[in-house]
Amino acid sequence: MFDRRSFLLGSSATLALTPTISLARIGSTQAREIVVRGAKAPIEIVDDVYGVPHIRAASIPDAFFGQGYVVARDRLFQLDLSHRREFGRLAEAFGPGFARHDATARLFHYRGDLDAELRDVPDDVLACARAYVAGINARIDEVMADRALLPLEYRILDVAPLRWELRDLVLARGASIDNADDEVRRAQLAALGLLDLDAIIAPLRPAWTMTVPEGLDVAAVSAADLGMLQLGSLPFSAETPVADPAAGPAERANAGSNAWTVAPSRTATGRPILANDPHLGIGGFGPRHVAHLSAPGLDVIGGGSPGLPGIMQGHTDRFAFGRTNFHIDQLDLFVLELDPENPERYRHDGGWKRFRRVEVVIPVRGGSPRNVTLRYSVQGPVVSHDPARRRATAVASIGMQPGACGAFAMIAINLAKDWESLRKSAFRLHPSPTNLHYADVDGNTGWQVIGYAPVRKKGDGLLPVPGDGRYDWTGVRDFKALPNEYNPSKGWFASANQNNLPADWPRDRIPAFSFRDPYRYERIAEILSHQDRHSLADSVTLHHDTLSTPAKQLLALLPERPSPAAQPAVALLRRWDARLDANSGAAALFEILWRDLGKRMLAAIVPDRAKHLVTEIAPSVLLGLLAKPDSRLGSDPQATRDAMLDAALTAAWASARELLGPDPAAWRWDTLHQVRIQHPLSRIPAIAAAFPAIEGRGTGGDSYTVMARWLGGGPGWRVGGGASYLQVIDVGAWDNSLMLNLPGQSNDPRSPHYRDQYAPWIEGRMRPMLFSRNAVDGQAAGRTRLKPDRR
Repeated sequence: MFDRRSFLLGSSATLALTPTISLARIGSTQAREIVVRGAKAPIEIVDDVYGVPHIRAASIPDAFFGQGYVVARDRLFQLDLSHRREFGRLAEAFGPGFARHDATARLFHYRGDLDAELRDVPDDVLACARAYVAGINARIDEVMADRALLPLEYRILDVAPLRWELRDLVLARGASIDNADDEVRRAQLAALGLLDLDAIIAPLRPAWTMTVPEGLDVAAVSAADLGMLQLGSLPFSAETPVADPAAGPAERANAGSNAWTVAPSRTATGRPILANDPHLGIGGFGPRHVAHLSAPGLDVIGGGSPGLPGIMQGHTDRFAFGRTNFHIDQLDLFVLELDPENPERYRHDGGWKRFRRVEVVIPVRGGSPRNVTLRYSVQGPVVSHDPARRRATAVASIGMQPGACGAFAMIAINLAKDWESLRKSAFRLHPSPTNLHYADVDGNTGWQVIGYAPVRKKGDGLLPVPGDGRYDWTGVRDFKALPNEYNPSKGWFASANQNNLPADWPRDRIPAFSFRDPYRYERIAEILSHQDRHSLADSVTLHHDTLSTPAKQLLALLPERPSPAAQPAVALLRRWDARLDANSGAAALFEILWRDLGKRMLAAIVPDRAKHLVTEIAPSVLLGLLAKPDSRLGSDPQATRDAMLDAALTAAWASARELLGPDPAAWRWDTLHQVRIQHPLSRIPAIAAAFPAIEGRGTGGDSYTVMARWLGGGPGWRVGGGASYLQVIDVGAWDNSLMLNLPGQSNDPRSPHYRDQYAPWIEGRMRPMLFSRNAVDGQAAGRTRLKPDRR
């Protein structure tokens, strides 16, 4: 496996193909012509002035070939770093410090029949995936033949890109802690007799009473049970993001999205409007790349995830589609008892079973290869194996189940023609938990929850469970067992990660308990329910709405007679409209106050023995205790609340003066809430020098405004994530549609599209999503022709 795709720049490896490049003049734009291997017929790529490539192919697979080519052209190192991480091939390029990351990645490689996985994919979808991979490889061939085209990282780090294979798409399933650390925390709280305190961090939605699984020794559960899942950052630097932008507790609490769909009966256009803004980490590589794929039988545009074929959010020539996270619980942690006579066996179904062992060799640059033993129980990968304690832990995850590879889902959605074909063929290929929004040119609108939910013998998945067989999974349910709605009578629907299970949903089939606080949804619903003629401009405005429900509720609790020290803060906040606008000094004060109040409330209500476990407080819990103080605040709850609020107001005012200066008239939220985007490896001096940080501006919003721009981890105030890609789709009048993609289409600082959407994103100035041939050609900035190699 080591030599299959790895090319070091100093190696003697030769390429099978040297692309031929020529230049010609087409109209007023410069054209490049490249001979490539893998395309079946010529492909034209028209890049518009916003950096969006419009791919025109003679066949649908060739359109996906073009997508693979352009995403590698614009984002090759981003693709490659992710590819290396998922395939456990970091150490071979970067040294021994990465070997443990490689071992974990390989633990989560699918160990079933890869050919059977591929056979289960429809032929037309598989052909598109194969072409996408070939398109990536065609660009790799091009840059390896002309090293001047290599992204700058490769020369700095002395590596070369890995080539891709179709089987890669079904092999790597992704190593993610998901909610396993939540399960461990709950068990640890249960061991203290304080399981009810978990509701301070993450109230269950729908409401649910947790119980300790029969046979689980909660006193023995510890963070060590997470084992190989506790990876942390890559050792490039302390700030290097982990693989999953929502991998840490704080990130998972914020990760989400907004989407709304408005029927023709309630729009100013008489056509449906669909809006969407996926929320992901902000600060490193942009998580979306916009492309337009067209061929006979296909015409689709929107934001895709680099490395995943197809468009995730956007529209075809027939329908628009968007998505938000539905938060299905798709991972369980199993505690295994090891055989004292043979630690390679574990108790299961009344006897001892032997682990399946896989021996892998991890190549290490500058060092000896690492031999690693990977173990698998009947539940899944073994993340911790501790013979001294006769204990191991394994995880069951949807991603490791047969047929649960999600790499083909976007293709299937893009190939669909209508709601029925989505339900018939596309949704079954989509294992990740999603609210899918739909609106078509005939005026229909639809919402369907898609994704796979585990079927458990017993238990609810909220705490670790014994791995002796009693709690095993017996199968999965797909979208057909999840809620949906088609042409709702109220004329609109929205999802913002809130609990949107129907009120009468069966209690024995609840797929998730980790829905988010409903603030964003409630604000969206408030707006849409009062707009009989919703317009595109209204959707743009709603995307950038900064009204904070927690702020409104806190303002109602301000003391009538504050202490002299708290009076200035109260006076400023009373004049405020609860909007977290960039230029608002009161917004900055509120954010400082909010953080301080959370710390004070945790200190007051969490016993000392649980403080290391309960380190966050949900906003609904904080506001609830401030509005209706109870016995958790002592013998005189209201007096304690009043003193806490007054002290926090006093401290927040002093902190604001320290952070923003002595003149409150000059305070601004965006002074603190800065948007800084840097290369994930920028702690390497040469990388930092070659890839200047994109910075200099701040923004409004926070975690709970519709304009979601939440704080990063740590004590600072910088933006850590939010809606980096936005779209507003005028269904049927496609050229009216709008989008933003922070910070731009290219990761190359030499490109004009490296940061060209940074300022528009800050200012809320959305860009046209050009679609028709005339509109695209009228805004063309460059053309590329890919010609198939006929040798």
